[in-house]
Amino acid sequence: VQLVESGGGLVQTGGSLRLTCAASRSIFSGNVMAWYHQAPGKQRELVAWITSGGITNYKDSVKGRFTISRDNAKNTVYLQMDSLKPEDTGVYYCNRLVVVGGYWGQGTQVTVSS
Repeated sequence: VQLVESGGGLVQTGGSLRLTCAASRSIFSGNVMAWYHQAPGKQRELVAWITSGGITNYKDSVKGRFTISRDNAKNTVYLQMDSLKPEDTGVYYCNRLVVVGGYWGQGTQVTVSS
């Protein structure tokens, strides 16, 4: 069981980042995968999800700015983040939409400066 997120960093308002999540086959294969955001001092929230067939859905505050995608051959999920805002700051995690067993990766830190 493995989830490894990467691609975070420090960017200015309006900048872009592309997050990558490498998942183990047992987590990824055939499942709806999602990205979650945990802002400082707040609970983790769902940002976007994608089915194995490519159907996507987004939290209202990121619609038009974030794009989730997946490569089923590589067991990898991506999150393209454009027009970043300071409120996007936090740790980003990927996981199944329905989390099983409470396992989470280490996440990747995104910091957007104003």
